[in-house]
Amino acid sequence: MSDTPTPANPRSRVLVASLVGTTIEFYDFYVYATAAVLVFPALFFPAGDPTTALLASFAVFGAAMVARPIGAIFFGHLGDRLGRKTTLVISLLTMGIATFLIGTLPTYETVGWVATALLVLMRLAQGFALGGEWSGAALVATENAPEGKRAIYGTFPQLGAPLGFILANGLFLAIAALLSAEGADPTRPSDAFLEWGWRVPFLFSAVMVVVGLWVRLRLVESDVFTKSQDAGLVRKIPLASVVRNQGKQLVLGTFFMLATYVLFYLMTAFSLSFGTAAEDLAVPGLGYGYTTFVLMLIFGVVFFGIFTMVSGPLAEKFGRRRLLIAVTLGIIVFGLSWVPLVNAGTVGVVLWLVLGFSLMGLTFGPMGALLPELFPTSVRYTGSGISYNVASILGAAVAPFIAVALWKQADGSPVLVGVYLSVMAVITLISLLIGKETRDIALEETPEKATA
Repeated sequence: MSDTPTPANPRSRVLVASLVGTTIEFYDFYVYATAAVLVFPALFFPAGDPTTALLASFAVFGAAMVARPIGAIFFGHLGDRLGRKTTLVISLLTMGIATFLIGTLPTYETVGWVATALLVLMRLAQGFALGGEWSGAALVATENAPEGKRAIYGTFPQLGAPLGFILANGLFLAIAALLSAEGADPTRPSDAFLEWGWRVPFLFSAVMVVVGLWVRLRLVESDVFTKSQDAGLVRKIPLASVVRNQGKQLVLGTFFMLATYVLFYLMTAFSLSFGTAAEDLAVPGLGYGYTTFVLMLIFGVVFFGIFTMVSGPLAEKFGRRRLLIAVTLGIIVFGLSWVPLVNAGTVGVVLWLVLGFSLMGLTFGPMGALLPELFPTSVRYTGSGISYNVASILGAAVAPFIAVALWKQADGSPVLVGVYLSVMAVITLISLLIGKETRDIALEETPEKATA
């Protein structure tokens, strides 16, 4: 008799419910990141030094990273005590309201610093909600997966990253193109875009949130969670339990994700800065136009999506650990190959993007199953959420700053940035060698296992 319970929800409902939230998560990230460069310095910060305004805009963007671990603890507590469905509905609703409200905010010119404070508040609310979104979506996918398909189902919440990127950047490009005047400077947003066009992508998020809520409200709790409840295994304080009993898994899970996060933010945030920086600047880049390079990025992100889906069957066949060890070795080599690739002209730059995003799909895809499999049912929401979001601080929050510093140190060459990626991948490789395979672990928790 199989240890894997029969899924309580139809396959289509599970996959859509797990996909929609993470799609909104990454859509939100890229919408804000793009606005933080194009319009927020002018709209939400006082006139003066443009560089200072840009840094202030990015600082507000980074506020969400601070709130994410707090959200992971809060929503993890709810998810492990009340259930995955209720918690996912609350987190999605919180995130959706905050994102929508950003699109309605008054600007600095209208209400002064009140506008800036409201923007910070909305970003904190987004980060707080996102702290509980990923782990809940991953649990919906894996706890409802048929036997032998947890990694395949676990790739669907991961698909939110490439889909969110394409939706956000595609929408921004389309709106900017529609609102640009004939003969206008293509590197500067039009007056109409500054006045109201930038709000459309934020307001559009409401459509996805409504769809997500409709799907999630139709979910029922997985058999894995309900059996844990019936057996009396729900912990009063999941955080205390997971720190006390699964401390090693928390640390390993965090470092499993380290290379993934560093690679992701270098291939997106850093590559956009490096690719569009003019060649005649003090710290030169590749000098592509914004629209041109974003289209190149979108092309690369297509491979991100393809290889995210490919990673599921591979992780089932070879195991999560073996696959990730091989991919992490590939990331190490890739980091040391940056200069020859980007110096080979447009073909080399496109190859650099395609290789980077393909590796991203192969390393990100299995995490949807691997991190939940590290923890028992009673603390799975909390444990996977903390590992995922602490890794976002270590790998994502600091990566853009370190990358820019190394880029400047090397006088515009990305060589040290690639070395930085390789070093982070070595840390992930060591953690994978220490860790154990989780493919054959039964998710269902029993009283005997809980007291072991």
